[in-house]
Parts: sequence; C-alpha cells; structure tokens
Amino acid sequence: MSEPMKSNPILRLGSFCSVYIDWANVYGWKKSLKREINSRKLFKHLKTYKQIKNFNFYFGTDEHPKSKQFLEDVKQTGYSLTTKPVKYITVFNEKGQRFKFRKCDFDIEICIQAHDDLAKGINSFVFFSGDGDFEPLYQLLHRKKKQVVVVYASGHTGREVLKIERKIYLCNIKKFIQLGYA
Repeated sequence: MSEPMKSNPILRLGSFCSVYIDWANVYGWKKSLKREINSRKLFKHLKTYKQIKNFNFYFGTDEHPKSKQFLEDVKQTGYSLTTKPVKYITVFNEKGQRFKFRKCDFDIEICIQAHDDLAKGINSFVFFSGDGDFEPLYQLLHRKKKQVVVVYASGHTGREVLKIERKIYLCNIKKFIQLGYA
C-alpha cells in the first residue's frame, strides 16, 4: 500500500478552521490566470490540513448539463455545497442590443455560515474570493481576534480588502497553482 501524498503547507491555520469557496469569483480568475482552478485538486490539498473542519462551496444551479455535472462532482469530491438558481439579467449595450448574463451571488449565505461557524468555535476563516463586499465580515472577525485568510488572484481583489491587508492574511492562488494544488 502506498503512503498518502504529503503536501507542502501554504497556509498556517488556527486549530479550528472553515473554508468558504465562492466559485463564481474563483471561476472568474481563469481569464487572468489563463487556466481554470481545479476544484478536486484544491480539495485534496485542503484536506491535508487537519485544522479544517468545514469545506464550504458556493455556486449557482442552472439547466446547462456541464453545470449540473460540475455541481454533482463538487458534492462527490467532499465539499459542502450551497446552491440556488441562477438569475439571468438582461442588459442593453449602446446599440440597443439585448444581452443576458448569469448572476448568482452568495455573499449573504457565506456571511451567515461564517457567523454560524463563529458561534461553533471556529477561530480561523479562509475565503477563496477577493470580493470587497466581504470587508465588513473580515473586520468583524478581526475584532473578535479570529484569523482571516483571503485567497485571491491578482487583479481580482477589491480595494476594500486591500486597505485592511494588515488585519488579514492575503494568499495569492498562484502559490497553490505553482505547487500543483489547484
């Protein structure tokens, strides 16, 4: 029997940790990274951290077969999946042409889960999202003396997050990619 693969730790975590992956944001990184993040590889790496108690994954549900299969894969991988129907928003360009784009935010669900985890004694919070909308949550967790780690991609980090960088730990997703963990 072969020995399990040991991973190179990227994160230094507190004793009880929860991870929150806002997949719409992470998926959006692919353009600047010139590659997609592999959710299975990422889970395999995160699973090596014994401190992580919760692996939360957030992504919208739609009727596209690839999307449905992806959500099934996420569940089978071991993530705790939170999903809801995608909304299609109609917008118009300067020439009056109509376009629809997908929208499915999970900011509220992530904040609620983080508050629930806080009440359960979680002391380390890892967010895969550079979304500036989470700044009030990060500030709250910092005031409560909790560790906050934000995993981001360059160019995909809200200025609100960057202005509080001394209170949180920032980790570029490229570290995970370089080591083959994403």
